[in-house]
Amino acid sequence: MKIRFLGGASEVGRLGMLMDNKFLFDYGFSPSKPPKYPLIPDNVKAVFLSHCHLDHSGMIPFLCRKYNPKVLATSVTAMLSELLATDSLKVCKYEGYPAPYKKSDIRRAMKNFEIIRYNDSVSTDGLRFRFHSAGHIPGSTMFEFNDSLFTSDLNTIDTQLVLGAKPVNCKNLFIEGTYSGREHPPRKEVEKSFLEKVDEVVGRGGKVIVPVFAVGRTQEILMLLKESDYEIWLDGMGKTVSRIFLENPYYLRSPKGLRKAMNKSKIVYSDLSRKYALKGDVIVATSGMMDGGPVLGYVKYLKENKNNAILLTGYQVEGANGRLLLDEKKLNFSGVKESVNCEVDYFDFSAHCGHKELVDFVHNCEPENVILYHSDDRKPLKDSLKEYNVYTPDNGEIIEI
Repeated sequence: MKIRFLGGASEVGRLGMLMDNKFLFDYGFSPSKPPKYPLIPDNVKAVFLSHCHLDHSGMIPFLCRKYNPKVLATSVTAMLSELLATDSLKVCKYEGYPAPYKKSDIRRAMKNFEIIRYNDSVSTDGLRFRFHSAGHIPGSTMFEFNDSLFTSDLNTIDTQLVLGAKPVNCKNLFIEGTYSGREHPPRKEVEKSFLEKVDEVVGRGGKVIVPVFAVGRTQEILMLLKESDYEIWLDGMGKTVSRIFLENPYYLRSPKGLRKAMNKSKIVYSDLSRKYALKGDVIVATSGMMDGGPVLGYVKYLKENKNNAILLTGYQVEGANGRLLLDEKKLNFSGVKESVNCEVDYFDFSAHCGHKELVDFVHNCEPENVILYHSDDRKPLKDSLKEYNVYTPDNGEIIEI
C-alpha cells in the first residue's frame, strides 16, 4: 500500500493520511492564527474519521463538496463534527479569516456519514475495516485493516469519561506521537491535586475558574467535582457537547456518572445567570486555551482578587491566550494585554498517551513496521523503537509498505 500524509506528519494538527489514493484517514485543519490547512488529495472514495476535534475533522465539509466521499465514523463523532464545523465558521468570521467551506457544505457532509460502532466491521473497495476504541474521547476510533492499525489520537489510561484503548495485533502500526519524549504524571495524582487545590481556594474564600475544552475536558472536570459540596456553574459549548454525549451512552465509561455531574451543575443560559455564577464556588467554562468563549468574561471580573484561582486543565499551544497566562501571567482581552493577579495553576489532564504508554502500546501490538506521525519531534519515540522498522514521513512524501 502507498501512504501519503497530507498534513500532520512532522507536526501536531491538520492530520490527513491518504492510502492508495482513495482511502483517507482524518482530514482536519489546525485552528491557529491564521488556520493551517492540509494538502488537497487528487481523489477520495472513503474517509475514516477517528474523532471530532478540528485538527482531524475540520476539513470534512470541504472534502465532501469536492469529492462526495462516504465518511465512516461513530454517531457521537458525526454529531460533534457538525457542531464544531458550524462553530468554526463563526470563529473564522470573528477572526477575519476566509472559511474553507459554507453551511451548505456542512449539511451536505452530514448526509455522507455512515455510522459505525466499535467491533463492527465493513468491507469497502475490497478491504475489510474493523473499528476499536482509541480511548481519546467518547467515540474516538482506531481503524484496523489489511493487517494494519491506524490509531489517530490515542490514550491507553482509563479516565472519568472513557476506558483506555487496548492493543491490536498488526503488522503495520500507524501511531500518533504527540507526546514523544514527554510523560504525563499519574492520572490519579493529577485528579487528587486538582481537587485539593479547589478545596484550598474555596476554603480561603476564593472563586475557582476552570477553562475547559468543550469536548471531553468539560465533562471530565464536572465528573471529578460531582461529589463535592460546592456550587458549580457550567458555561459554554460544553453544555451542548454533554447533551450529545448523554444521547450516545454507549461511548461513555459511566453515563450515570456524567448525568449525576450534569444534574449537580448549575447551567448558565443568560447574562443574568452569569451574574449568579460569579457568586458560586467553581465556574467551568470554555474555551480551554482562553482564546474566546465565556471564560474570559469571568476572568476579567475575578482576576484582581488574589484569593481566586484559574486552574488550567489542558495543554496551551504557542500563541494561545492560555500560554500567555502561563508564561507572563497576562491575558489578551480584545487586543489589550492585562495582568492577572489571582493564582494561576496548571493540571495535566491530557487525553493522549505519554511517551512510555506509546512505547508499551507498540510493543503490545507486535508490529513489524511502525509509522510515526502527529508529532513535533518523533526522534525520541523512534529511538525507543529500534527493534522495529520505523518510518517518519514528511507531509507530501509517498511511502510504500
